[in-house]
Amino acid sequence: MALRGTLGVFALVLGLILPASVLALWPIPTGLSTGTTPLTLAPYFSFDVAIPDAPADLIEAVAQAHYYLETDKLGRLVVGRGVNDTAALKGAKSLSSLKLILVEGAKVQSISTESVKPIGTRSEEYTLTIPEDGSCATLTANSTLGLYRGLTTFGQLWYYYGGVTYTLIAPIDITDVPAYPFRGFALDTSRNFFPVADLTRTLDAMSWVKINTFHWHITDSQSFPLMVADYPELAINGAYSSEETYSESDVQYLVQYAAARGIDVLLEIDTPGHTAIIGTTYPNYVACFDASPWASYANEPPAGQLRFALPEVMNFTASLLSSIAKTLPSYYFSTGGDELNTNCYANDLPTQQQLNATGMTLNDALSSFTQTTHAALMAQGKTPVVWEEMVLNWNVTLSNETIVMVWISSEDAAAVAEKGFRIIQAPSNYFYLDCGGGGWLGDNPAGNSWCDPFKTWSESYTFDPLANLTETQYELVLGGEQLLWAEQSGPQNLDPIVWPRAASSAEIFWSAKQPTGAALNVTEALPRLHDVRYRMVQRGLNPIPLQPQWCALRPNACDLYA
Repeated sequence: MALRGTLGVFALVLGLILPASVLALWPIPTGLSTGTTPLTLAPYFSFDVAIPDAPADLIEAVAQAHYYLETDKLGRLVVGRGVNDTAALKGAKSLSSLKLILVEGAKVQSISTESVKPIGTRSEEYTLTIPEDGSCATLTANSTLGLYRGLTTFGQLWYYYGGVTYTLIAPIDITDVPAYPFRGFALDTSRNFFPVADLTRTLDAMSWVKINTFHWHITDSQSFPLMVADYPELAINGAYSSEETYSESDVQYLVQYAAARGIDVLLEIDTPGHTAIIGTTYPNYVACFDASPWASYANEPPAGQLRFALPEVMNFTASLLSSIAKTLPSYYFSTGGDELNTNCYANDLPTQQQLNATGMTLNDALSSFTQTTHAALMAQGKTPVVWEEMVLNWNVTLSNETIVMVWISSEDAAAVAEKGFRIIQAPSNYFYLDCGGGGWLGDNPAGNSWCDPFKTWSESYTFDPLANLTETQYELVLGGEQLLWAEQSGPQNLDPIVWPRAASSAEIFWSAKQPTGAALNVTEALPRLHDVRYRMVQRGLNPIPLQPQWCALRPNACDLYA
């Protein structure tokens, strides 16, 4: 019997029981039942992978899970950090093994293969059972990806004090399945460069909270760090330096690293706007290149956009995107399409000559450009992803399969849904992690972030993915993501800017509600998010504190009306 078929009933039964104790689980599982019996992890604890010819990345994932069990050493977030638990642990049973099982008839494929399947076909559900008597625990799933998700949950259950790794809430029964198939984090690596090591560390953290898509905004007007075999001069001329580039082997390494951790890589080459840097190699392809004042021609410096009306530019862009897309396993590729400045083209002679010669409007030319570039991607088996302007601001012919990212405002989702497109929720008024950092433009002492204020985890956590949509439109929402645009970010502040705030959307789009069926709320979530943050510290990240430690050790004591 398939696991998916049993989840509904099991989740309903378990979901009626809300654990009384503070848990470290994030995202909160669909169904959860816990007890009050202490249970220790035996010094000789082992994983039993009961899968013939288990894929190498599953074996590596098990080894990683074992490493975290041995090294997390997270003290429980209470006064004394566990000193008062020692009496309860005397005479406690010990868990010696966790058995990993695929359901009968499940096809054995690697985590990496499962992670990059089309959205809606990935099997991430699992069940986890930990008895209170020390007998073998079991983790069961339909796929190795589901097993991987269960391993991350298993690792969150354990605390450490005085040489003992333990839990106080056995027996534990969990059944879990994501509410939405897309749960992302987007990073801009063009405004400032992020070395590969920073990206792998971020991918690790994403996997700990079950984020399954890395939206990589890899190029923009400021730099082109991506080495493309067919167009090497773009990075040679467009990267900040020869050291600040992503080679083809770097990209392949990161894609493989991500996939082994249950993460698909959605690459974005934003076009036709946000492309000024291409003018350093192809000056005839870019309108208003480095024009001044830049604010008349672009949303931020430097000015410059592809002359998309020109056939040679359209063909070049299609070839460039195809050259990149064919090297990637993901079924999805983003062509951007946001913040197109029409004033740039109104004053651009080559564009106006082409429009006059063909009798086309700028909108006609953009539609032709988009159809050509998207056709090149679809020929590579990719589904195009675009920003919302391509649907709401322009009359452009798009494939019905196109996925639209809503970013300007959460209010815009309804208008996109009205047009029948699938949606990824990425609204700046909830999910932009760079907001509230102050102004970054020079000679503007009173300047502020355009999307003030700072988006706290708790504000993000209140987001409703289905707000203003009709029930028939709900299925159009694939999920969502939080994003970091890097005008004021680099390797130095990546961790504290992103974590643990990016975990808020991870739970919104995995859990959607509490196991009881109650709505998610910040009061219940805060103690669990503290646990996430402290565990991240134990694993080598530098996430920002959410409160003074005094508050973290006393759940709810620092609530506004406590």
